[in-house]
Amino acid sequence: MTALLHDVAEPGESRPDPVNLWFCPNDDLAPGIAATLASYWLDENEREVAGRFLFERDRRQYLVAHALVRRVLALETGIPEAEAIIWRSSRGRPFLQTPAGGLPRGADTLDFNLSHANAYNLLGVSRGLRIGVDLERLDRGERGLENIIATFSAEEQDWIADAASGRPRSRRALRLWTLKEAYSKARGLGLGLPFDSFAFTLTEDRGVLAFRPPPDDSAAHWRFLEIEPVAEVLAAVAVEVDAGHPPAVHLHYGFPWGRAAPRRLVLPETAGV
Repeated sequence: MTALLHDVAEPGESRPDPVNLWFCPNDDLAPGIAATLASYWLDENEREVAGRFLFERDRRQYLVAHALVRRVLALETGIPEAEAIIWRSSRGRPFLQTPAGGLPRGADTLDFNLSHANAYNLLGVSRGLRIGVDLERLDRGERGLENIIATFSAEEQDWIADAASGRPRSRRALRLWTLKEAYSKARGLGLGLPFDSFAFTLTEDRGVLAFRPPPDDSAAHWRFLEIEPVAEVLAAVAVEVDAGHPPAVHLHYGFPWGRAAPRRLVLPETAGV
């Protein structure tokens, strides 16, 4: 796992607020509790969406994920869960509407991003900086993997092809996919950003060696983090940074009923290509 980060600022130096990551398995919230929280916290549109799912497992995933979002936003801002107004951009990216007078606990803006993958949820929250997260399970097998790989840059496809078939190849492909998803979500572009227009160079195990951004962006604006919060679950985080002042990263586990001590992680530098 990534090395621990010591959050000690030099005298007179100000650091940005930490990025908070919340990793929550569905099992951390019993089905009945998730349904009860949703009935009080979710807005009319969210409850309508939840009611359209045909399968109970999909409905539960939605309820846990959206209860998680509202609970974390309440902890971060002081806005009660049921009073947070969440709207979506034309590309479907969710945003928290800032109340008149600003957020109760400071900062002009708060950005968040959610990802879930078959019974697991990952939520990233950042103050003043854009963030994107993505989550994938390695036990998904090779379902749709060739279609995913075909969207990557030529050098990324070559790197994947160099891996042994089976799990090693799948891991490489899904590491790149989660990073690309996290970056495009942070940009607010989703699949509107061609995945062959930017590329990552990765270490063998975990970590970004270099990032070649799209023509309209700069590598200096971004840092990336790869984590495996539980075995066989891959996650990637993309965070917009001010040069020279990267935020700390705090990784929390479980549904946030309280404020248990998080794991502190390094947000490493990324070289441009």
